[in-house]
Amino acid sequence: MDDSLEAEDQEKGGGGTEPDAFPEELADTLVRVQRLIRRRLRGGLTAPRLRGAEVELLRLVEERPGLGVSDAARALHLAGNSVSTLVNRLVGDGYLLRETDPADRRAARLRLTPAASERLGQWRRRRSELVGREVAGLGAADRAALRAALPALRRLATALHEEPEDPGTDRRTPREAEKSW
Repeated sequence: MDDSLEAEDQEKGGGGTEPDAFPEELADTLVRVQRLIRRRLRGGLTAPRLRGAEVELLRLVEERPGLGVSDAARALHLAGNSVSTLVNRLVGDGYLLRETDPADRRAARLRLTPAASERLGQWRRRRSELVGREVAGLGAADRAALRAALPALRRLATALHEEPEDPGTDRRTPREAEKSW
């Protein structure tokens, strides 16, 4: 564990977080872990760096090939024109294919290119190796605690991902979405 994180944990009584502070500490910790993973994975990249919203869109299209732009915007909680901008950039960079929807010639369907599939695969392998190496360096109790926390974290992610009641809620530009990471 990072010495500064260990010191913070000890100052707070080894995880004895005040109930009111827990949501903020959890969110801060998750953001910090994500930021550090991204920073470490950037090292050694030969291709230009993809922004967070671009990676999110590529991963979504990988999960749902043939997804439409408006469906992608809803899934990512971004404005349609923002996703269109991302699509144009990723098509231009050779990572996305935009195909005409046979059922509605005005609509486009998105698919990954082989280059995008390769890049996502490399990223996934590098991320798994990095996190696996760091988790292996933790004590058995910490590894068990992380493993036990996964189901609750997945449920939290699902709850946070639910579509907002107001369709106008949380419609961000790619730059705004990236800043919120």
